[in-house]
Amino acid sequence: MSHLTTCLVFFLLAFVTYTNASGVFEVHNNCPYTVWAAATPIGGGRRLERGQSWWFWAPPGTKMARIWGRTNCNFDGAGRGWCQTGDCGGVLECKGWGKPPNTLAEYALNQFSNLDFWDISVIDGFNIPMSFGPTNPGPGKCHPIQCVANINGECPGSLRVPGGCNNPCTTFGGQQYCCTQGPCGPTDLSRFFKQRCPDAYSYPQDDPTSTFTCQSWTTDYKVMFCPYGSTHNETTNFPLEMPTMFFLLAFVTYISASGVFEVHNNCPYTVWAAAVPVGGGRRLERGQSWWFWAPPGTKMARIWGRTNCNFDGAGRGGCQTGDCGGVLECKGWGKPPNTLAEYALNQFSNLDFWDISVIDGFNIPMSFGPTKPGPGKCHGIQCTANINGECPGSLRVPGGCNNPCTTFGGQQYCCNHGPCGPTELSRFFKQRCPDAYSYPQDDPTSTFTCQSWTTDYKIMFCPYGSTHNETTNFPLEMPTSTLEVA
Repeated sequence: MSHLTTCLVFFLLAFVTYTNASGVFEVHNNCPYTVWAAATPIGGGRRLERGQSWWFWAPPGTKMARIWGRTNCNFDGAGRGWCQTGDCGGVLECKGWGKPPNTLAEYALNQFSNLDFWDISVIDGFNIPMSFGPTNPGPGKCHPIQCVANINGECPGSLRVPGGCNNPCTTFGGQQYCCTQGPCGPTDLSRFFKQRCPDAYSYPQDDPTSTFTCQSWTTDYKVMFCPYGSTHNETTNFPLEMPTMFFLLAFVTYISASGVFEVHNNCPYTVWAAAVPVGGGRRLERGQSWWFWAPPGTKMARIWGRTNCNFDGAGRGGCQTGDCGGVLECKGWGKPPNTLAEYALNQFSNLDFWDISVIDGFNIPMSFGPTKPGPGKCHGIQCTANINGECPGSLRVPGGCNNPCTTFGGQQYCCNHGPCGPTELSRFFKQRCPDAYSYPQDDPTSTFTCQSWTTDYKIMFCPYGSTHNETTNFPLEMPTSTLEVA
């Protein structure tokens, strides 16, 4: 077996192990205001309006991990700015811990005795009510907990700061409050937090009542800001959803299925990924990935990349290719030209149907397929030719190669009614990307299927070995699946 094949098998086995393990985190904002969620060392950060969720995946062995919410933030289109509480160095995508005060969800996965250890902590103070716990509760201390008291409103005067209730270590310092060496116990100020959030860490050695555990490999988790029934001094919080047990049952149904999508940017430039109806949008620098979860039954779904974008701190702006109404978080389809990954989950005969399409034109090389290939047409495909560089003059537009329907219109190219066949222009795309849809009825060679409930997927922009007219693309990683093997 060659060294390359050995590497390929190793990475496949490792990745399949991860996808079969749990460790999916949902972070949901139920507050009546915007929260900028943060997560390190896995996750980064995400702006969440009321009712929005963000999913990410933490691999087994992740430890010293934190999730928290930031408030009253302002970021520019490059993700630089500042938050009143929980700020992590003035960036949207956190690399380090947040500045107190901030309510914390902390976790370490697959540790001693194959257990996940997790907790809520107010050692760094409090800014937002929070619940945290497994989506599928188990025996012992494997059940959701919360810290939902009106701590900001009742905060002692010595700890009050704009937007939250600070912690005594940051405020006063010293061994009594910071507990940096040797044993220590509760103080009057830590008791203020503990009385209101009895399940939460209130000082560094508050372990007996505050550490929770679940079995590794079988557990996913949910963090909710302003959970059902919580109070907050900023405004009254009316629940957005049915009580927690109903949600848990629904969510457990989802996590028993697959449908995790990884979108990875291997291009030597920034790509603003987009996904509808599930996902929204995310800025991806070279080498970054974004994970989201699509529930069974999702259909008419698209994932694509946008280029040369500029968004303000509120997520408003525009992109040269793939723009979806001038917003970062897409609600509708992108404007051509854009290379598309399309899918419908758990459809006829319990199959997922998926494809790459250049019917809307081409802007970025792409691969798409299952992370674990299966029989038949359940394998990775790609569209990586230098289409932008070779584009016919009539279809050339800034940043991409447009499609003949948008350019010329008419039944011949748009195929709006009745049967239709390939054209000279659709053949230009088909010859370069034989696995991709090149016109609307190009089904026989372009539709791929995998078994529902067992399959996760990966989309890569500028996959290993692809060419692009914008700049030479040197690979960032070894091939990890058939998606990336030319």
